[in-house]
Amino acid sequence: MPFDRTLAGQWSPPVSSEVTPRDTALYALGVGAKREELDFLYEGRGPKVLPSFAVVPKFQPMLDLLAKSGGDLAMLVHSAERVTVHAPLEPRGRLATTAAIRGFYDMRRFAQVLVDTKSHDEGGRLVAETTSTMLFRDQGGFGGAPMPKAAPGVERPKDVPPTFAVEEGTTPEQALLYRLSGDHNPLHADPEFARRVGFEQGPILHGLCTFGFMIRHAARAVCGGDATRIRAFEAQFRRPVWPGDTLVTEGWLVSPGALALRVKVRERDEAVITSAWLTFDA
Repeated sequence: MPFDRTLAGQWSPPVSSEVTPRDTALYALGVGAKREELDFLYEGRGPKVLPSFAVVPKFQPMLDLLAKSGGDLAMLVHSAERVTVHAPLEPRGRLATTAAIRGFYDMRRFAQVLVDTKSHDEGGRLVAETTSTMLFRDQGGFGGAPMPKAAPGVERPKDVPPTFAVEEGTTPEQALLYRLSGDHNPLHADPEFARRVGFEQGPILHGLCTFGFMIRHAARAVCGGDATRIRAFEAQFRRPVWPGDTLVTEGWLVSPGALALRVKVRERDEAVITSAWLTFDA
């Protein structure tokens, strides 16, 4: 079925979602938060909300658009994510999220689809914006233009050792826990489905789960653990991560309030997140 490229540029109706401390704490656990990060896990302390939680309310409106696009969702993988936080994310309240496909881009073998979202609080204030780069495997060649290249927000310095490195293991159940925040793709849970779509080793970890680990690690390294100081961040998902892999987040402090980032899997010494960056209140 060909892509319905007439969808590009059309904003969806708002999708309302209720946010509770249970939701924000469950998300924090899904991206690896530990008991020493109690501010993000316990309602007696708010709780605070990880800025990467912004990807949770956007998921359903984004998926609704992708389902209408004509692409095969079984062949869909997440390629990159960008988040801008405009106002503090609250542990209680309602958010209204709208989504729009920015464009369909032809990568010969792959089709690349960019989806933008905006989340507003009950008072109409813009809280967060996201851009997701999604790839439909084996669905390119439809005659569209390639995606325009964009400069990274913060460039990683060449041949310079990282300012910090944070290492943390994921659990074999990590994807099963993360999916409870709303991404129910069977690729992250069902071994038979994973093999059928080309992942013989079994279900992979959500790219957005690794993304959340990266944000926690950066907050620990440069924000004294206070992730609410983070303002914007972006990453490209280069290689699959399997639940149980050990993640190593490396960061380069390029200037006050600006980090370049990379995430590797220790067991394979393989970069799984690249071209990543983050800005924060220094």
